[in-house]
Amino acid sequence: KDELCLISYTSGSTGFSKGVMLPYRSLWSNVQFCLENLPTNPGDGVVCMLPLAHMYGLTIDMLRPFVSGNHIHILTRTPSPRIIMEAFAKVKPRYIVTVPLIIEKIIRTRVFPMLEKPLMKLMLMVPFVDERLLSKIKDRLTETFGGNVEEIVIGGAGLNRDVEQFLRRIGFPYTVGYGMTECGPLISYSPATDNRMASCGRIVDRVEARIDSPDPANKPGILYVKGENVMLGYYKNPEATEDCMDADGWLSTGDICNLDHDGYLYIRGRDKNMILGPSGQNIYPEEIEDKLNNLPYVAESLIIDSGEGRLVALIYPDIESLTSQGMSEEAINGLMEENIKTLNSNLPAYSQVQRFNLMNEEFEKTPKRSIKRYLYQPK
Repeated sequence: KDELCLISYTSGSTGFSKGVMLPYRSLWSNVQFCLENLPTNPGDGVVCMLPLAHMYGLTIDMLRPFVSGNHIHILTRTPSPRIIMEAFAKVKPRYIVTVPLIIEKIIRTRVFPMLEKPLMKLMLMVPFVDERLLSKIKDRLTETFGGNVEEIVIGGAGLNRDVEQFLRRIGFPYTVGYGMTECGPLISYSPATDNRMASCGRIVDRVEARIDSPDPANKPGILYVKGENVMLGYYKNPEATEDCMDADGWLSTGDICNLDHDGYLYIRGRDKNMILGPSGQNIYPEEIEDKLNNLPYVAESLIIDSGEGRLVALIYPDIESLTSQGMSEEAINGLMEENIKTLNSNLPAYSQVQRFNLMNEEFEKTPKRSIKRYLYQPK
């Protein structure tokens, strides 16, 4: 079980891709966990939409259904909402495994605009009427995902807060998991019936975890894991292996997390992405980006340090919506200025955004749809 099974390369979101040496025990442990916690029946349909070059797609979308005797349907085109909806309608999957970007796009383009209509807003404020309306929205959303879905498992990145709050409000069966290539990939998961807002679940079986903090529930620290899932090391890169693994087999995930008293994990951000504030405060850009992405007509964003102790927001607007409304460049700039004011009003002074730049095209991403942050850092 400790023999090398495969070498999987990290996505390279930080600019340096490493060959992760995974033993057979890592794949076995991950698949076994899925069989026990995401059970399917022989003949069930599965839509495989994640890249198989990454462990999230390979393990959860291919190996798990393969050993269960499922029918695996592989998308041969870029998974746009229309193509995905067509696949769900045909396959009618019980479990859907995806990344936040796909779910957020479906909710933001197909649901949120409907909820913004004046009559809909009014109806959602009326007791009993709102419950029936939300129930109908849930039914329609269930049909959108094929009509047979029991749980949607989201991983690869944090879920947008507005989208998550909406899913919880209508009682939709979703959950957010967490992992990394070095663990093949699972680190934490909880079923949809037992998840918590903004959490990515509990540590999975056969994996131990600890946080480098005197008070993990209140003071975040770097998460370390150990166990069957963990890699052997990086291929022909002993220096990188020594940087993240100690002699006892503890692996530093590089993620800054909290672990509450009930064992639920909450990710604050990447240690490498953390920005040091003017007076030594820790600033987690992912938390600011999450707030900014919830504001009107922001498709995605990136918070960077200008190198002068000033935070800059790189914003890619929702071009499709703005174009349909015929908004001028000047009007878009004014809209984003208002967004930054709103953002800063909800942030402490040391982490407020000083200026913003609009992007003309989407941020360049890895195959698993993570932004290649290193491309946008000041030289």
